[in-house]
Amino acid sequence: MEIISAIFASIWSIGAFIVALSVIVAVHEYGHYIVGRWSGIKADVFSLGFGPVIASRVDRHGTRWQIAALPFGGYVKFRGDSNAASAADHAALADLPADDRRATLAGAPIWARMATVAAGPVFNFILAFVIFTVMIMARGVADNPSVVGQLRPHPVATDIQPGDRIVAIEDIALDGPNAAQLADLLPLKDNLIYSIDRGGDRLRLTGPYYFPAQVSALAPQSAAMDVDLRAGDVITAVNGTPTVSFMQVKTAVESSNGGTLLLTVWRQGQELEFALTPRRVDEPRADGGFDTQWRVGIINAGLFYDPARQSAPLLLAASAAVDQVGAIISGSISGLYHMITGQISSCNLSGPVRIAETSAQMASQGTSSFIWFIAVLSVAIGFMNLFPLPVLDGGHLVFFTYEALTGRPPNPRVLNILMMAGMAAILSLMVFSLGNDLFCP
Repeated sequence: MEIISAIFASIWSIGAFIVALSVIVAVHEYGHYIVGRWSGIKADVFSLGFGPVIASRVDRHGTRWQIAALPFGGYVKFRGDSNAASAADHAALADLPADDRRATLAGAPIWARMATVAAGPVFNFILAFVIFTVMIMARGVADNPSVVGQLRPHPVATDIQPGDRIVAIEDIALDGPNAAQLADLLPLKDNLIYSIDRGGDRLRLTGPYYFPAQVSALAPQSAAMDVDLRAGDVITAVNGTPTVSFMQVKTAVESSNGGTLLLTVWRQGQELEFALTPRRVDEPRADGGFDTQWRVGIINAGLFYDPARQSAPLLLAASAAVDQVGAIISGSISGLYHMITGQISSCNLSGPVRIAETSAQMASQGTSSFIWFIAVLSVAIGFMNLFPLPVLDGGHLVFFTYEALTGRPPNPRVLNILMMAGMAAILSLMVFSLGNDLFCP
C-alpha cells in the first residue's frame, strides 16, 4: 500500500509540475513568437516540449505548431536558426537574398532582435501580473475588518453571525485608543465576551479567542505539510500545554531549537495529534537581509472569521500585483547574493524535484493556490532567463548590446565557445540544485 501511495504521489507531483511548467513555457515562447512576428521575423517552429513530435499543424504564416513527447520546456525556431537555442545558421544565411535575410532572427535589425528575445521574460512577468491582479480583485479587500463575513469552523461555539459588527472585545473598543494593543490586552482564554452591533441592536455574546491558533494554509516543503496538517485545523495544545492564540504556537516553535513538538489539533469535531520537527528557514527582511528562524510552515488564519469583503478596484489590484512581482524579483536577487556570499544556506536553491513537489503541494491546497504558484514560478523563470549567460535570453541580449555598441557581431568562434561555457554553467547549476533536492534537509 505504501508503494502504491508513493507511486501516486510521484505521478501527482510530476503531473502538477508539467501543467505549471507548460503554461509558463507556452507564454514565454509565445512572447518570443508574437513579438518576432510583429518585428518582421518569421518562425518556422513553435514547439511545446522536446523530442519526438506527437501532434503538429502548420498555420497560414508557415509556422509549424507542435507538441513533443518530452514536456519539460519548449522553443521557437526562427527562420535562419540552426537549432532551438537560436544560434544562427551562417552558411544558410550567406546565400539568402536581402529580403529573405530580413525575415530571419540573425538578419533582422538589432532593435527587432532585442525586442524578440526580451519578450519571453517580459511575457512571463505579464502572465504573473495578470494572475495576481485577477486574483486580488476576486479575493477582494475587507470593507470593514470588524464586520463578520464568514465564520470559520472552531471548537468553541458562538452565536455571532455573518453581518454582525464587532464593536468591542472584553470591553476594549475596536475603534478606541487601545485597539492597537488588542493582542496584548486580551486574556488568553476561549469564550471571550464580544459586544456586537446587529442591525442597530447591541448584543453581548461569547466567542473564540479573536486571534486563534488556526491554520489557513500551509507553506510548501514544510514540516506541517509533511505530517498532513490541513487548512481549518485549530491547534489546541503544544506539548500538552493548552493554546488559544497563534502567537503561543509561534513562540513554542521559535523556542524549540529544532526539537520535535507534539501538536493537539481540532479538526471538524475530532481531536488529532501530530508530531513535527521545526526546520531552520532563511526569511527575507524588509531591509533586504535575511533572518534564520525555526518554522513549521503554518500560515495563520488571522481572526476567527473572514471579514466581509468587497471586490478590489482594478487600479488597487494592479498596483498590488506590480508590488508582488517586484517583491519576488528583489527577493530572488537578495537570496542569490546572500547564498553566493555564504550568509544563508545554498540549500535555499531548489531544483526540479523540489519544484515538482511544491507544485503538487500547492495544487493539493486548491486551484487558487496552484494558480498563484504558477504566477510566482513564472516570475522566477522570467527573471532567471535574464541572467547574462549564453544560451539564456539574457546572454543573447548581452551579445546584441555588444553588437549595437561596436557595430559588429561577436566573433563566431568566440560566440560558440561562450555558448558552450554557458551551457556547461547551466548544467552545473542544474546538477547542484538537484543535489540540494536530494540531500538538503
